Amino acid sequence: MQTNFSPAQLAKPATAASAAELRKCVHCGFCLATCPTYTLLGDERDSPRGRIYLMKDMLENDRAPSATVVKHVDRCLSCLSCMTTCPSGVNYMHLVDHARAYIERHHRRPWGERLIRGVLAATLPYSGRFRAALRLARLARPLAPLFARTAALRPVAAMLALAPPRLPARAGRPPSAAGRRGTVILLQGCVEPVLRPAIQAATVRLLNRVGYAVHFASGEGCCGALVHHMGREEASLQAARRNVDAWSRALDDGDVAAIVMTSSGCGTAIKDYGFMLRKDPIYAERAERIARLAKDISEIFADVEMPAGNGQGLTVAYHAACSLQHGQKVTDIPKRLLAAAGFDVRTPAEAHLCCGSAGVYNILQSDIADQLGRRKADCLARLEPDVVAAGNIGCAVQIRQWSGIPAVHTVELLDWATGGPVPDDLSHLTNPGIPK
Repeated sequence: MQTNFSPAQLAKPATAASAAELRKCVHCGFCLATCPTYTLLGDERDSPRGRIYLMKDMLENDRAPSATVVKHVDRCLSCLSCMTTCPSGVNYMHLVDHARAYIERHHRRPWGERLIRGVLAATLPYSGRFRAALRLARLARPLAPLFARTAALRPVAAMLALAPPRLPARAGRPPSAAGRRGTVILLQGCVEPVLRPAIQAATVRLLNRVGYAVHFASGEGCCGALVHHMGREEASLQAARRNVDAWSRALDDGDVAAIVMTSSGCGTAIKDYGFMLRKDPIYAERAERIARLAKDISEIFADVEMPAGNGQGLTVAYHAACSLQHGQKVTDIPKRLLAAAGFDVRTPAEAHLCCGSAGVYNILQSDIADQLGRRKADCLARLEPDVVAAGNIGCAVQIRQWSGIPAVHTVELLDWATGGPVPDDLSHLTNPGIPK
């Protein structure tokens, strides 16, 4: 794609990076076939190629974001399926992140959108605030139909619909044994430990079982992905710098094999810290080091000899989270681990399509997210599974909303099959051959 950025524009690192990605695009249209929003809506402006044209025009001409550009960029899930499909290697993730930051700086949204986005940014990245917000949401759930009638308040209705009827008990930090293989830093997270603390507990048990000690870094916080995808660039960079500082201190204190994430959305963001902070003279080198050490939890288990599993052929539908399969290019490892643990692993049709969760997309774009959630639930149900395995808490919440099938983290099943407790959602299973 030909571009016409001025030398002054190209002096800006973000614009120079976007210009380089735009020039890679050859208009082939392969991305249209795998884009969830184009699949649903049939509007090329809701495809990666169409959005690239809109973003190019806006950035190249320093235009104020039009309502059309904002609408179609907002509709992007950042599922990154287009990056898996693209034969030219366009880094669409960096392009759309730049466009969102540009829109955030140069566009004033209606009051309702500003309010919702502000609440999400001030709440979800902080576990304590998020827990308190969920308690309030439970009280307000009867008002959801009323909120749904007003377009400006529809995201509030979506938030209430996603709030669980009851919260798990607040969990303490799970103890970790000494490890013969060394130590890994485990991301503590913000949303996941509130909605499902059992994931972290299962992860620590399984890491200990294969020989790793687990360290929780002091001073660590949210990975920054949520605000990053909302265009709040400086907030996301502050989150990245805080974590780079916290993890660098931990790395200096001892031999750490990896920094491990159980939420694939966080993993995709942290693996990009090197790019995000590439021009920061204080953080660039350390951020690149952190990005190299970042691993999804499944990648850790792929490199060790796992304990013998006792899944007894329980049928597992594996849901490939977009941030894992497209963002991190981790595709077969979780399925291989589950199969080796004794589960009958099945993959649904349209496995490349997003479930509609996508961070806070199912709140901000609930109509499209609901359609994708139903579509994903139908695909999974055709496999007749006992349980759905996913590597991202958002996916599990979305799938539970639209499907009657239990959805748990992959690591919970691996922990169970190798001697851990049965996941809460599977307590109804009575197969005596599976350890409980």
